[in-house]
Amino acid sequence: MQLKSLEQIKNLKNKRVLVRVDYNVDIEKSKVTEPERIDRTFRTINYLVKNHARVILMSHLGKPEGKRDEKYSLKPVATYLDKQAKKPVYFVNDCIGNTVKQKIEDLKAGQILLLENLRFYSGEEKNDAKFAHELASLADIYINDAFAVVHRAHASVSAITKYLPSYAGYNLIDEVDNLSKLLSGFEMPAVAIIGGVKISTKIKVLENFLKKYDKVLIGGALANNFFAAKKYNIGQSVYEPDFVKLSKQLLDKYKDKIVLPLDIVITNKVAKGGKKEIIKVANLNKQKNKKFFIVDIGIKTELYFESIIKSANTLVWNGAMGVFEIPQFSHGSDYLARIMAMQSRGDAFGAVGGGETIVIIKRDHLDTWFDFVSTGGGAMLEFLEGKILPGIKPLIK
Repeated sequence: MQLKSLEQIKNLKNKRVLVRVDYNVDIEKSKVTEPERIDRTFRTINYLVKNHARVILMSHLGKPEGKRDEKYSLKPVATYLDKQAKKPVYFVNDCIGNTVKQKIEDLKAGQILLLENLRFYSGEEKNDAKFAHELASLADIYINDAFAVVHRAHASVSAITKYLPSYAGYNLIDEVDNLSKLLSGFEMPAVAIIGGVKISTKIKVLENFLKKYDKVLIGGALANNFFAAKKYNIGQSVYEPDFVKLSKQLLDKYKDKIVLPLDIVITNKVAKGGKKEIIKVANLNKQKNKKFFIVDIGIKTELYFESIIKSANTLVWNGAMGVFEIPQFSHGSDYLARIMAMQSRGDAFGAVGGGETIVIIKRDHLDTWFDFVSTGGGAMLEFLEGKILPGIKPLIK
């Protein structure tokens, strides 16, 4: 998939360039604590500055539900940008209107302005044409560099492309190029590892990988749906009853591709201090009661998954293997992170994504070991379903 790149713009000098970025980052006590999404946009920003554009950045933050809420102000992001960027970064307390237009008119070539939270207006999430047109009136050119929101048909992502010449930034191009390697032209054997909580959000990407890949390893609460389909006693563990029938159908159709845990960790309490026991999955029905929770994969599963991962030339991982937030239930996720990282450091192409997965690899200081770490959660999953996403479609050559 080839996108129209910002490098195709012939003359940027003094042009007003409106860049959709994803600065939906963690902020504590008015300070940015997780800046990676911001840092990844500097390549695009620096290119525009170098080519003497007037750079206008726009983003959302949190869920203010169409109302102004200072808790969700992007001002702390502007402070971070100002410290990290090669040029001063200015901030305006709105994203549309005359005040914003005047600020942009005052910008000189090579200067940078960050607009206030787009979601302070309900028109953003409604993909409202009028709101998109107001945003478009601020600029001469539009660039999307926010992969994490390209699955959303929002005004600053989709509708705006009808009113301005539209291009992709470097971060968006990197995401599309690297994730496309997981969908076509990849080297076999290919292995996907899918975990996390909700099978409902991952069922389509599961089906797509089962069609294409040699093996799909399933862990976390997702695996509980397949255990339930096999009529195992899963106690009080998280699962989605509406997807048990579909899980059974997938097991029947792809029995040689689906790899489920051999053993699991159970506890009486999903909290620090809960009693921990490793049991074979085959022995789940021997449990005398249902007052237990499945919270991690066991040691035999770790070794089994490792043997499959080590045979792969293409790897993708999304989702934890258990309740990784609690140290005593995070062993499976941490073990998998190390094995995935080592295989990615070797000859295999390894990509990871999803909020909890990134938390795990960063916590374990392994984020630089992978060939690619996606900034998208839902966007990554929908892209890997094979969809043409609403924020990408207008940018295809």
